[in-house]
Amino acid sequence: MKVAELREKAKEFEIQTTGKKKAELVEEIYTTAAKAEGFRDIKGILQIRPDSSGIIHAHGYMKSNDDAFVPAYLIRSARLRTGDVIEGSLRPSRGGDKRAGLAKITTVNGLDPEQIRNRPKFGDLTPVYPNEPLRMEHGKDSITGRAIDIVSPIGKGQRGLIVSPPKAGKTTILKKICQSISINNPEVHLICLLVDERPEEVTDMQRSIKGEVVASTFDMPADNHTRVAELVIERAKRIVELGGDVVVVLDSITRLARAYNLAAPASGRILSGGVDSAALYPPKRFLGAARNIENGGSLTILASALIDTGSKMDEVIFEEFKGTGNMELKLDRDLADRRIFPAIDPVASGTRNEDLLVDEQMRPFVFGLRRILAGMNNTERAAASFIKGLKGTNTNQEFLVRSAKKHSDYEQTF
Repeated sequence: MKVAELREKAKEFEIQTTGKKKAELVEEIYTTAAKAEGFRDIKGILQIRPDSSGIIHAHGYMKSNDDAFVPAYLIRSARLRTGDVIEGSLRPSRGGDKRAGLAKITTVNGLDPEQIRNRPKFGDLTPVYPNEPLRMEHGKDSITGRAIDIVSPIGKGQRGLIVSPPKAGKTTILKKICQSISINNPEVHLICLLVDERPEEVTDMQRSIKGEVVASTFDMPADNHTRVAELVIERAKRIVELGGDVVVVLDSITRLARAYNLAAPASGRILSGGVDSAALYPPKRFLGAARNIENGGSLTILASALIDTGSKMDEVIFEEFKGTGNMELKLDRDLADRRIFPAIDPVASGTRNEDLLVDEQMRPFVFGLRRILAGMNNTERAAASFIKGLKGTNTNQEFLVRSAKKHSDYEQTF
């Protein structure tokens, strides 16, 4: 249509035409006409079903009555993937339809659909060791973050386990980690995934951190836990494919494995504790998605793992995941009982290839301190001395230098 014809059409819909280009007029006329015929806008996360059609979840990651149907031909033509955030227009529901269908795609992950057609696949990206640190320290009182920076530093692309017995302060430490990431690395997309959690814990986390809090509480079925977890990890992959950095904090990998054990079809191969061997593969795939991408983004996963719960199933699950991560932060119940917080075991905790994450000038100080703590042969004494030293200084650098002056063994390392 010519511009004059478009202006006439715009007048029919009472649209202002002054100063507008042809493309702007076309878009505004289309939008107004669509709304007049019952079309409406939608924005949500796409989940592709086994039959190649899809569902857009309009309210986060949970199912709702406002979810929309996406036909398979649209998914194929736009090369959409599970976890994409879709903006578009919905046609009105027809007779017999369970939900409205997607008629037009406006954006995919905030970009023009044409821009994402040739994006790489997550599995084709090259993983390398984490080499860019996610600093936890953000002031004198960030004792938990400062302790983590020394005993088990975290980098972009880390695959970490927070190993914790009951009542050792696990939830508080996860919260502190999320807060540190929000303060020191605001460019990172933070997702806190709570599986089989108490509702009040979810509310507390939502009020305490800046980031997405996705939860499937204990009163929901196991298949909802697994569906939400899979959608979260796919969403994270889509961000990484576009060069972004994502941190997923999962509480907990143990409960997620339990959910898969209940929801997955039985394979007939049952391990001790009643764990189906096939149920361990999906949570391993979840944890294994963590990686630092060469010349690209990163996906960091920090998952808590429960130990000493009295459950044989939890013990089997932990044994399967032990050693799969490249960073481990171990909490100690005895330290918590003696009110030594954070209850971090500074000797048992550690990070593989930590030299890539520790400042070169401070590296001898950190390694020397680790040797001193390991030489104490007493977890409580080592932890108490370590935490006391942190509380008595303003920064980690000050603490490490002061420790070096106090210990002659330390000075011999230089």
